[in-house]
Amino acid sequence: MTSFEKAETEETVTCLHLTFYHPCQAEKMVFRCLNFCKREQVRADDTAKFGRDSSVCRYSLVDTRVSRIQFSLQFYRKLHTSEYCFEIKNLSKKTKLTVNQTELGYLNKIDLPWRCIICFGDYQILAEIQEGESVDYFETHLHLAEAPIFQERCLPCLPSLQPIPENGISPSLFLSQGKSPTEIDENEL
Repeated sequence: MTSFEKAETEETVTCLHLTFYHPCQAEKMVFRCLNFCKREQVRADDTAKFGRDSSVCRYSLVDTRVSRIQFSLQFYRKLHTSEYCFEIKNLSKKTKLTVNQTELGYLNKIDLPWRCIICFGDYQILAEIQEGESVDYFETHLHLAEAPIFQERCLPCLPSLQPIPENGISPSLFLSQGKSPTEIDENEL
């Protein structure tokens, strides 16, 4: 056998890609403590915390409006499956956290969708999970967005996208005129 044949099978690693945006990044440099464009390994049994307190949080945001510990991400395997997931938990008593359109209060947690936008205050974070097989660790890969993520990406979580009725008249047109929509028979049109 050659050394190639004896080598251990290479495992793929789950990678969590996080793209950060804040409107005042250029002036305040709120992301200056984050390591962008370099993958970082996190042990599977560690909780990745985000917040202002660099002694507790692995990912520190330099902003007095951010909670000491804003939120955490926990890597886990679903029961009776081989699927790996992340759980996001809001750890801020003062600020609600929104994952797509789901609002999380203090200590609320949900599974992180494979692609979503996490928002709190003026912060927008696009999270994208790249699946892997490793059970010992996962990786994070941080990116910096120059434009708001809502404008950069077309995601179904945008609240401004409303269906347009068959008659082509948007309900917001009535609301902006101070009138409420009324039901009419289609023969009256």
